[in-house]
Amino acid sequence: MANFSVDSTSTDIKLPKRWRPSLTTWIMIGLVVGVVIGWAKPAWGDRVYFLRDIFLNLIKSIIAPLVFSTIVVGVAGGGDLKKVGRMGAKALVYFEIVTTIALFIGLGVVNLTRPGVSVVLSGDTSVVKSIQQTHASGFVDTIVHIFPASIVSAMASGDVLQIVAYSVIFAMAVMAMGKKGEPVLVFCESLSQIMFKFTSYVMLMAPIGVGAAMAHTVAHEGLDILKNLGMLIGSLYIALIIFTLLVLWPSAILFRIPIKQFLKAVKEPFTIAFVTTSSESALPKAMEVMERMGVPKRIVGFVMPTGYSFNLVGTTLYLAMASVFVAQAAEHTLSVTDPTRSFHMSFGQQIVMMITLMITSKGVAAVPRASLVILLATLEQFVPGFGLIGVAVIFGVDELMDMARTAINVLGNCLATAVVARWEGEFDDERARVFGTPDEIALEEALGEPALAEAAAQGD
Repeated sequence: MANFSVDSTSTDIKLPKRWRPSLTTWIMIGLVVGVVIGWAKPAWGDRVYFLRDIFLNLIKSIIAPLVFSTIVVGVAGGGDLKKVGRMGAKALVYFEIVTTIALFIGLGVVNLTRPGVSVVLSGDTSVVKSIQQTHASGFVDTIVHIFPASIVSAMASGDVLQIVAYSVIFAMAVMAMGKKGEPVLVFCESLSQIMFKFTSYVMLMAPIGVGAAMAHTVAHEGLDILKNLGMLIGSLYIALIIFTLLVLWPSAILFRIPIKQFLKAVKEPFTIAFVTTSSESALPKAMEVMERMGVPKRIVGFVMPTGYSFNLVGTTLYLAMASVFVAQAAEHTLSVTDPTRSFHMSFGQQIVMMITLMITSKGVAAVPRASLVILLATLEQFVPGFGLIGVAVIFGVDELMDMARTAINVLGNCLATAVVARWEGEFDDERARVFGTPDEIALEEALGEPALAEAAAQGD
């Protein structure tokens, strides 16, 4: 029986506070329900999949106005281009260091576990014909692509990197106009608050979208998927765990990021990215929680979207492992099917391939299966004749690997915003201290952030 008390000086009855599941709890419930539906009623996996697409479409509609308004407010509102330049330089240095380490951790693990030495490359390649027709951009093409010919086209296609570049230049122009630019700045400030509110509405559908995505995956792949290419899947998960423990965790400690609060903040965007296999689906929520945790708006608005093109640590690690896996399988395939031919990729050749991946993986779209485009282009160059077949073999289990690498992409980008904020001396320890507590609501209201205060009130 519930306890309650009556104040002797008042007639008000104080009832015990009811437990209200947080959004993260609902997402986990949706995930479990999705697994059960996909396993018990596979036909329903396809029937409910449209709910996942609706959720992702709504999320994608948030990204362009949110990124644009946040960057304009952050850059033009700060009024100091030197700060923007310094912040950008620090972010790019950090991105390059951690992605390079990710590549070499992937290279080390795949050479130790050697998952491709018993795989014969054969089978239907029609499943990746659409991928074959898409070519990865070279370095020069990537640089040119950063600057959009049309911001409307960039926003319509959801090209985050182009939106970032345009927004920074636009913010510089707003700042240069002085008082004449103030109305635009006020509009962008209101727009950013509205988009955070819009995000809170869309996130109410997250448990349904996550459940539908999981139901579809389980219905189509089942548990048998774990038996095929299990060594490659296991090696990737091991490598991602090693990267998290040896790179991300020490980075958080080095830059004095409060780990407990950080994990509390990222658990929701991490879960969404893991289940939907789309970094974009977690971007609005990730930006919201990092600002609530004490990272200034301008740093969140610049570093997070930029990291989606230059700091995809999970994807770069995966590319290193998958490319060497195919090389190992190609060597084994020739030894079995045609002993007169031989192929062996030396460690030196692997290093050259890693350098190529380091360049071509920059700017890869943060959407499901986009990394296969980069992988195919690289394999066609370094393992000629086996690239398409190798990608076709990996394609069957790519869903499970995509879940893990996408979640680590989001985790790495959230940490990057906090690292740059601390590096700039602008990390708000007070906001981090109260994150996820009742005191956070009062603090956000005092700071004039009603949308973030409401997000805090919804609970994590």
